[in-house]
Amino acid sequence: MSSGGPACWLLSLSLALLCSIAAAKEHYHEFVIRETTVKRLCKTQNVMTVNGQFPGPTLEINEGDSLIINLINRGRYNMTLHWHGVRQMRTGWSDGPEFVTQCPVRPGQSYRYRFTVAGQEGTLWWHAHSSWLRATVYGALVIRPRDGNKYPFDVQPARELAPIMLGEWWEMNPVDVVRAATLTGAAPNISDAITVNGQPGDLYICSSNQNTTAVFPVNSGETTLVRFINAALNTELFVSLAGHNMTVVATDASYTKPHVTSVLLLAPGQTTDVILTFDQPPARYYLAARAYASAQGVPFDNTTTTAIFDYGLAGDAMMPTLPAYNDTATATAFTTSLRGLRKAEIPARVDESLFFTVGVGLINCSSSTKCGGPNGTRFAASVNNVSFVLPSSSSILQAHYHGDGDGGVVFTDDFPASPPVVFDYTAQNVSRGLWQPAPGTKVYRLKYGAAVQVVLQGTNIFAGENHPIHLHGYDFYILAEGFGNFDAATDTAKFNLDDPPMRNTVGVPVNGWAVIRFVADNPGVWLMHCHLDVHITWGLAMAFLVDDGVGELQSIEAPPPDLPLC
Repeated sequence: MSSGGPACWLLSLSLALLCSIAAAKEHYHEFVIRETTVKRLCKTQNVMTVNGQFPGPTLEINEGDSLIINLINRGRYNMTLHWHGVRQMRTGWSDGPEFVTQCPVRPGQSYRYRFTVAGQEGTLWWHAHSSWLRATVYGALVIRPRDGNKYPFDVQPARELAPIMLGEWWEMNPVDVVRAATLTGAAPNISDAITVNGQPGDLYICSSNQNTTAVFPVNSGETTLVRFINAALNTELFVSLAGHNMTVVATDASYTKPHVTSVLLLAPGQTTDVILTFDQPPARYYLAARAYASAQGVPFDNTTTTAIFDYGLAGDAMMPTLPAYNDTATATAFTTSLRGLRKAEIPARVDESLFFTVGVGLINCSSSTKCGGPNGTRFAASVNNVSFVLPSSSSILQAHYHGDGDGGVVFTDDFPASPPVVFDYTAQNVSRGLWQPAPGTKVYRLKYGAAVQVVLQGTNIFAGENHPIHLHGYDFYILAEGFGNFDAATDTAKFNLDDPPMRNTVGVPVNGWAVIRFVADNPGVWLMHCHLDVHITWGLAMAFLVDDGVGELQSIEAPPPDLPLC
């Protein structure tokens, strides 16, 4: 829950939702999925878009407003949309992950997403949650305070820039990229460019003469609110603006204590709001972004995207100094500097204490055409050695709601609370006997209202890497992070129980751990997964099934009549 809103936010989330509805506005939009011809580097290609826009439309609302999005699929692929970071209180049918909360919207069909955004302010976003279609199907969701309320900043911004969306571009159909990798078991091709609002910038071949650099006009001396979103599929990004410091004031639609920095780190899925004062000598300044690549020996897109902040003067733009690609020290300094704006409301008890290992592995196989990984294997990924498999006959939520999945037809509720084998998770050489996960469609069941703590432990199986873990349907507090193996005897003392940051996506440090805590007060089925799409494709995901509580306000709503069929 964000800070600085109406007094009713101090109540439970369920009551906060009721308070919000009283002043809510309803916004209706039609999102038409169709192919659009786009050229960004050297090739012209047809890509999936919403309403012919790339990136897609920005949705602007006030806290407490409701959205109805009518998705009309006129493309050639199945499609769902996910409203990344929206709590979806009791409206899990609108969360969007394919075969988790709904069956896909097939070509020629439509579906209306209906939900209220209550108790959240700041920047979220929306994106496709089918295959790799979110490479081009995504857009910003801006949530401002209610009319008459101000931002909880010491200095109110004079204006806001358009949201800055960082993405990735392939010079081929991204669906073909992931299909080829899935067929062979190899790693997919890396992207050809990083983008700012769909534009690669000045530093790419074929881009310099095509007007492919985003330009943001600014006014000298003006204080401005700037919203950053990392919509990239597989790349964490360092971001810097030449000559300027930025004051972080919010992350993932939750306010933070002001923090001044020259470099931002955004993992895929994360958002960061900053205050920028344009107090430098009038000129043109590059905003630049490039990868934070934490895994050793793993290919990544090592290009740099640029945009221009223009004070209105002609001439060359000045370039910032970005950290090295593998600068984990700078990445850690940024993430550990974040603090919640106000004292956290953390339950003293922990009802469910879970320990989840997250990482990449390899599966042995016998078919030469489908063993494109190292040494005749297939890439796989897992949580607690379970490699998540999407069902196909029904979504997990539909099976749960109708009572026909708990017997194991669609899913089972025996996801392990801890890894099946305890080992040195971050050892330099993990035994090859631990590299092969077991496929399964398993959920972990939670009682309504349970206080949940999850230790997310990275592993060095195949290659250690920073994993951005996103939890649907919830915000959570990040109590601590560190390197090596989590040790409850010593690391619990490091927990910040006073003002930890609240997020919906946490970067689990390379060969390290992070601890999150939340209250399971939103019934439904909620996916938790790595937001590197290559990793969720390989199975780095699981789902929580949160049972209904007592009464209507603690129960998931009935499915809408237009919910797609499988």
